[in-house]
Amino acid sequence: MPEVIFPGPEGRLEGRYHPQRDRDAPIAIVLHPHPQFGGTMNNKVVYNLHYAFYNMGFTVLRFNFRGVGRSQGEYDQGVGELSDAASALDYLQSMNSNSKHCWVAGFSFGAWIGMQLLMRRPEITGFISVAPPANMYDFSFLAPCPSSGLIINGAADRVAPPADTRSLVSKLQEQKGITITHEEVEGAGHFFSEEEQMNQMIGSVSDYVKRRLTETTR
Repeated sequence: MPEVIFPGPEGRLEGRYHPQRDRDAPIAIVLHPHPQFGGTMNNKVVYNLHYAFYNMGFTVLRFNFRGVGRSQGEYDQGVGELSDAASALDYLQSMNSNSKHCWVAGFSFGAWIGMQLLMRRPEITGFISVAPPANMYDFSFLAPCPSSGLIINGAADRVAPPADTRSLVSKLQEQKGITITHEEVEGAGHFFSEEEQMNQMIGSVSDYVKRRLTETTR
């Protein structure tokens, strides 16, 4: 797994970059949970999402937000982290200019950042939001949500309660022109800590992405 350092808005950002041999491979970035609560790019959910995309033929980048690991800068309430994510996508695109599909995946805080990135970057064709913290952050900027995606959460999540996630999903599903798919993993908490729950979540993500890649609609 090649370690990479690339320029961010506040200095260097540290990442892990996993290219495919195919020059036209789709690309994906994976965003980690909250920097102030121990979130890093090596979080188990993030790591597993990274490999799920790689195993489906994507060139993948995950990275540490500013102030985490060897990434420079300091925590910036999500504003700077969104700029970091945009820089990561720029870096990934600069190395893969032939790619026809671009996806963003995020877990928890990373899901919130990923959804904001969607609004800024029309080239993103799909998204995965794992356990989006709809109880802590305002997602009303998704009006309209520009691309279809999968929202997946644990049915026993105490950090981001399922009721708030369902409410977010139902708002998004009212929008025309996109399809929001929602799945809940029975018994799973915020971190999908049981192996079976993690496998189920990753399996759902893989099934969804594979299906989307064979469809022509968004």
